[in-house]
Amino acid sequence: MAKRNSGRRGRSRKRGSSAAARPAQRDGASDTPLPDGGPTSPRPRPRRSERGPARPPGYRDPGSVGERPQAPWHPWPLSELLIFVGAIGTLIGLLRGPSGAPVLIAGLGAVMIGTLEFTIREHLAGYRSHTAMLSAIPVALFHAAAAVGLYALGAPRASWIVVPLALDIPLFWLIFRPLRARFDDARRRRVFELSRR
Repeated sequence: MAKRNSGRRGRSRKRGSSAAARPAQRDGASDTPLPDGGPTSPRPRPRRSERGPARPPGYRDPGSVGERPQAPWHPWPLSELLIFVGAIGTLIGLLRGPSGAPVLIAGLGAVMIGTLEFTIREHLAGYRSHTAMLSAIPVALFHAAAAVGLYALGAPRASWIVVPLALDIPLFWLIFRPLRARFDDARRRRVFELSRR
């Protein structure tokens, strides 16, 4: 009788030890599936240092940092209204044909002024880079003026395009470099101010 009881006790201890080991496996941090086909355990969350560099508060994609700089006449949306009215004038000038040329020019001018106002403001404040557009506008004006000047001087037709185009690329580069450096400085100051908040 003593031998039978000792055998039962030994078996019960083995069963208890194996049953107690199963929850320990489920609560572990291993990603291997359990033998009974249960779900895998969740992976531990990476530390903050492993997630990559922290972005400053208020970061907005694409390419913008912080809040958009406000215009001096805030809260009046004068630039947006100027673009809207200019777009309407441009459409009316196109619909009128040759007689609508003054309205077309005025509408395009209003759209350009409104667009330049907020792009220059965003660029100089380090909010978003508009280096390519701000460099291309004076180059396009120079190209048109040079072509008209060559036409007035009686130069051959091919020179109206070739000569201004040869000057466009170095002029674009001369304007692009300081504008980009100015934006980089403003962006560093903006990121530094946001990181201190």
